[in-house]
Amino acid sequence: MNESSFGGLRLVVFVAFIALSLALTAWASRRARGSAGFFVAGRNLSGLQNGLAISGDFMSAASFLGVTGLVALYGFDGLVYQVGFIAGWLLIMLVVAEPVRNCGKYTLSDVVALRLSGRPVRAATAGVSLLIALVYLLAQLVGAGALAALLLQVGANTAILLVGVLMMAYVLLGGMVAATYVQIVKAVLVWTAAVGLLVLSLAHFSFDFGALFGKARDAALHPTRYLMPGAYFRNPVDTLSLALALVLGTAGLPHVMTRFYTVPSAVAARQSARVALGVMTTFAVVVCLLGFCASAIVGPDAILAESPSGNSAIMLLALSLGGGAGSIGGELLLAGVSVIAFATILAVVAGIMISSAATVAHDIFGTLVFRGDMPERRQVAIGRMATATLAAVAVGIALLVKSLNVAFLVGLAFSLAASANLPVILLSLFWRRFNDAGAIAGVVAGTVTSVGLVLVGPAVMGPNGLLATSLKPLFPLANPGIVSIPCGFAAAWLVALLTDRNSERHTRDANFDAQQLRMLSGYGAEQASHH
Repeated sequence: MNESSFGGLRLVVFVAFIALSLALTAWASRRARGSAGFFVAGRNLSGLQNGLAISGDFMSAASFLGVTGLVALYGFDGLVYQVGFIAGWLLIMLVVAEPVRNCGKYTLSDVVALRLSGRPVRAATAGVSLLIALVYLLAQLVGAGALAALLLQVGANTAILLVGVLMMAYVLLGGMVAATYVQIVKAVLVWTAAVGLLVLSLAHFSFDFGALFGKARDAALHPTRYLMPGAYFRNPVDTLSLALALVLGTAGLPHVMTRFYTVPSAVAARQSARVALGVMTTFAVVVCLLGFCASAIVGPDAILAESPSGNSAIMLLALSLGGGAGSIGGELLLAGVSVIAFATILAVVAGIMISSAATVAHDIFGTLVFRGDMPERRQVAIGRMATATLAAVAVGIALLVKSLNVAFLVGLAFSLAASANLPVILLSLFWRRFNDAGAIAGVVAGTVTSVGLVLVGPAVMGPNGLLATSLKPLFPLANPGIVSIPCGFAAAWLVALLTDRNSERHTRDANFDAQQLRMLSGYGAEQASHH
């Protein structure tokens, strides 16, 4: 590829996108007034806007680049991620979206605290939310470093710093409104780009799917296993464990659930989940098909030569479809797809940052330190300080671990969300006998088992591990969900039963009934702010 003549083209497209997103941020900053404006866009987003922004969260670089690469290299096994995410959204839409909108204010901890008002519960749920955010943020930042180094021919360090600065700018200036509009623009761009590439790829085979799959299988690294399970995930139990974490973890991710506070009502929350599901399902199908197209048109050898993880599959496909390296069409397509892929990372990290800032300002300072007696202006100021601090910490750690394979971090974030957050959310919403001790036990057990099993598993120990490569892993699975999720639920249930006292039953029942009324009818739920 002649970098000198075309590197400039990519830079121009990239700078144009950054300028557009910063202009959006400046416009949004006028609407981000007060704490509700900063943290949840004043609860004034429509179901369609919020649905598109949620899909923006889902269309991360992991699905746009990672899944395409996995399907291109390993076929059937690459589909596990997409199916897991979509099934997770069904759970959110049918069970969680409406109650969360009715019961909370800014954060996921609010949902639990509506009934269980003990300070330790708030501290435990806020702590695990920040841990999930940091783990997820690291994975995205390291991915951004690798991607920007590929696109802009800059070093990974420069790229990580650039993403850190940009994400801080979006959140500090425009809060949730800016993060939302960047997500919407990105969701539309990514969806359109994916569908456009698919149409071009299918035209290459005269829209004959049989020819496409045949060619993809013949070109594959493992032709006999390409259209069957087992080429990438060798251990079926590990695959099941990952799928469980993806399905159940989505509903426990703080930055995803915060989105349901940005709409004016539970009806709008349900509508936004419906829009998101429609956009994401079509996107998931398109991305999986693009993986097969990349295998057929580019070939796995060329993909592996560019990047061993397969992340370059969609870039190389765009280059081929436009006319190959050195052609104007190829380079234009590559520049467009590259910038869109970079935009996916920026938008997702901005969403994570804003939910983390809300956790620090509202849960930790507003409720635990100032006991609910804290002016709105101070809450927003602390939110901004938290954003800057968290961004600095995340960028610092990302610079240290950028050379390691941090793909397992996304799995760990989902496993933490499913093992520590989800049991507490579901039991506090639907089980009358649930109490403070049960909630704390669920969070602690879910967190300790998730993190502990990853530390003694093959992602950290053993020949492919991060640290102790000479030791044998003590736990056989890279994804601990199949053990840690039942541990979280069991600990929460068992401790709640063991600490259930007759003397507290009347208060507990009254709290539960009040919460059920608010959850099912929306009576007493937070209202939209009108400026």
